[in-house]
Amino acid sequence: MTSESTAPSLFFRVGGQPFFDRLVDAFYDGIATDELLAPLYPDYPDFGPARHRLSLFLAQYWGGPTTYMEERGHPRLRMRHFPFRVGPLERDRWLLHMAAAVEQTCADLEEGEVIAGELIGYFVPAAEHLRNDTGLPITSAGYGMG
Repeated sequence: MTSESTAPSLFFRVGGQPFFDRLVDAFYDGIATDELLAPLYPDYPDFGPARHRLSLFLAQYWGGPTTYMEERGHPRLRMRHFPFRVGPLERDRWLLHMAAAVEQTCADLEEGEVIAGELIGYFVPAAEHLRNDTGLPITSAGYGMG
């Protein structure tokens, strides 16, 4: 029996960086055809830089090397996304593409359903956290509503 602190990281369990590269490639294949989200990317229609950043970020977050931090510094996700309107529609479309990518990428893994659940368990609240259309802080209590 392993404790949470000694259990293998998700990065290790999925086989390392190649898994995150496949996940991010599947995600951006969906984004590239999305008329709402694609134009929000600064290098659109070239998603190469965004693919690179997201793949490194996710690998680091899930226990892989700290290459993202070495290249970009602290993730500061809200700050980095602030120039782009992220409301419920953008959040939901992002999650639609990420959920499809997770499903596709985890399909052949031995623990695919478990790993997919862990990933989605992170992506749903992370996507909500990036909303910037309601003022600060993001709340479900009608903040800023007359």
